[in-house]
Amino acid sequence: MGPSAVQPLENQAPALARTPLRPLYAVNMAPRTDDSLPAAHGHDRSSIAAPDRRRALTRLGQMALAGAGTAIAHPAWSQTASSAALYGQRPEAMAYALEIAEQHFLPPDWVADAIAQARFLPRVPPLMVPSPHPAARNWAAYRRRFVEPIRIRAAQRFLDNEIRTLQRAQDQFGVPVDIITGILGVETIYGQQMGNLRVIDSLSTLSFDFPRAHPRAQARNAYFKAELAAFLALSFRQRKPVQSYMGSYAGAMGLPQFMPSNWARLAIDFDGDGQVDLFGSTADAIGSVANYFIAHQWTPGMPTHFEVQVDESRADLATLLEPDIKPTFTAADLQRLGLTLSPQAAAYPGPLALIELKNGTDRSTYYLGTDNFYAITRYNWSSSYAMAVIQLGQAAMTG
Repeated sequence: MGPSAVQPLENQAPALARTPLRPLYAVNMAPRTDDSLPAAHGHDRSSIAAPDRRRALTRLGQMALAGAGTAIAHPAWSQTASSAALYGQRPEAMAYALEIAEQHFLPPDWVADAIAQARFLPRVPPLMVPSPHPAARNWAAYRRRFVEPIRIRAAQRFLDNEIRTLQRAQDQFGVPVDIITGILGVETIYGQQMGNLRVIDSLSTLSFDFPRAHPRAQARNAYFKAELAAFLALSFRQRKPVQSYMGSYAGAMGLPQFMPSNWARLAIDFDGDGQVDLFGSTADAIGSVANYFIAHQWTPGMPTHFEVQVDESRADLATLLEPDIKPTFTAADLQRLGLTLSPQAAAYPGPLALIELKNGTDRSTYYLGTDNFYAITRYNWSSSYAMAVIQLGQAAMTG
């Protein structure tokens, strides 16, 4: 998944691959003059916040009284599945709505109404809990899901149709055409699979009913609450109904599957129409992916990886794999630790990492990753994901 919330195991697909899918551009994008939203992006907090805050507080107080005797502490998802589906009936959700309004200078009633209409999605929390018996990681199987004939043909069509925009992004940002092509192909097959869950529902569910069984439940819950706040701020600025945004079960949106905070920080208007649209503008998606990589230390002109020969009986794999995928070793270090490098890798002046892609019970596949390989894993924390992106983009270029 894109710069999204889920950090899958090596053999898992991006989040949206496990979500019922929605066709390209099927999202209901309401006109910018929707009267249901505030009339201006910036509002005078002194004139609007006080009465709205009083109404929100009154509403919260009424709900708290109605829920007297009911625990307000954050519940486990399984305890909530049988409770009210609408978050408007949850006092802690309405209390957080007021926090969002104050922190992001949004009208409290507008935020409260948005969250009040959000629905609990009972199938989402279990998707966040790591399996107690995860399947063995298998790069060959993972590759067959993403570097396969149907997706390669889609990548080639995308490349043919968008080559001028892709080249412009490469010239401006230094991120190669094939890397951007690979990202958008693995994430959503160029907009064919953007997710069909309402983002407000997904993020509310993960904000107020994140599963306690997750080993990092507190940190991940805080993350999703911040994303819910960022999403509401984004919707308010874009003057589009909250309910019109569709995405993955983790709340990732659009062709590149950006989380709301990344949309706010890194999405750009690359088609020059004065707005950022990651659902309907392929150019905006292309430019935003390139901008994301620059923000994550992509180095123009640097290769992503090198081939390497690994004799597992001779190489010091414990030492070589200890830093995981973070480039740490010099070429000389790698040779001293038992690897056989190609002439190109041996001459490479920067740090390298030994990347192990497990193949179930078969022998692992190995590569040497550079800092640019590591940058791709900042989009999705998986070395299999990064290699699938690279190879899909290469297949599109050479097909």
